[in-house]
Amino acid sequence: MDEIQDIQGNHTELITLYVPPDKNIKDAYDQLKDEYRQANNIKTKNTRKNVQSALDVLMGKLKHFKKPPENGMIMMAGEVPTRGDKTDMMSLIIEPPEKINSYRYHCDSNFLVEPLRELVEKNKKIGLLVLDRREATVGLLIGNNIEALRHHTSGVPGKTKAGGQSQARFERLRDIAASEFYKRVGESANEIFENEEDLVGVLVGGPSPTKEEFLKKDLLHHEIDVLGKYDVSYTDEYGLRELVDVASETLEKIETMEERRAAKEFLKKLVEDENMVTYGENQVRKAIRMGAVEKLVISEDLRKYRVNINCSECGYSKDVTLKGEGPKEIKSRYENCPECNGQLDIEVEDVVTELAEMTDNMGGEVVFVSTDFEEGQQLYNAFGGAAAILRFSPS
Repeated sequence: MDEIQDIQGNHTELITLYVPPDKNIKDAYDQLKDEYRQANNIKTKNTRKNVQSALDVLMGKLKHFKKPPENGMIMMAGEVPTRGDKTDMMSLIIEPPEKINSYRYHCDSNFLVEPLRELVEKNKKIGLLVLDRREATVGLLIGNNIEALRHHTSGVPGKTKAGGQSQARFERLRDIAASEFYKRVGESANEIFENEEDLVGVLVGGPSPTKEEFLKKDLLHHEIDVLGKYDVSYTDEYGLRELVDVASETLEKIETMEERRAAKEFLKKLVEDENMVTYGENQVRKAIRMGAVEKLVISEDLRKYRVNINCSECGYSKDVTLKGEGPKEIKSRYENCPECNGQLDIEVEDVVTELAEMTDNMGGEVVFVSTDFEEGQQLYNAFGGAAAILRFSPS
């Protein structure tokens, strides 16, 4: 996404199209035809030509679809500067991890990436649980959306004014009923949270000491992380919203917590058994190709590009990794073949994107780590920004 966002067109001639899953393809095609007609009013000849060329590309791609994919699609096309005053037509189709909600046409000097970024971040889920002795509500926070999934009532009797043995017996019955209720809530929460992919952890809310009583019983599955417990006044659907509000600081820190956990896990395993980890771009790439990588831990600050150089005239070929330059500068460096002086074909791919896609294709997990904390800086400075926790030792 960062790479796409950094692309700068010469003028307002880069087109982005967000197509929701329920959008009629013919309607989208007709709307692009209308944009094509309106582009005739663009005064600058070259800009008019480039905008209409991009629209032609998008209309051509739309013809291959009877209907949008399950989550919709994001289509991008436009003339992108390459060397000197030269441009190449760039086109992309992206299927997002979450559903696109609305149709959107955007023509500017940059591709529109922010809605895609929101959809990617939305993919992470936080479990929500609010309870007291009367009721409990289980839900999910997905992006900025709160979903209430289940509501339970307890049947625990209220307090009584009876005294003596009657009072003590009544309190015991209340405690037994509360314990049964907590057990039922725990089973319900586990059923929901254990089946949710990308669940980061759970926030628990309620009055004191109810939430503490519930958590002390260890009724949530041991693989579910409790991210924090908070006092809330309500335990219905409104209580879920209240929980998200009071836990705002924790929610801001969650991404860093995940990153820190992954970096610490790598460093710990490095000390325990160095054969079950690897680091450095080349070693990590080799381990991924072998299917040995369980978790790729890679620095967001890694700015390297994998360059594939080919000459169709003499067969010259070379793969190199470069840093400190962007794709545009790299392509301008490698114009002519060193063997025959012919035109070179250059493919440039961001190393972070390359390694992440390779890992994902091999069934591994990918964690991007910033340098905003000590372990992230250590990963970048001491281990070249790329490390992996292994399923098995390649040796």
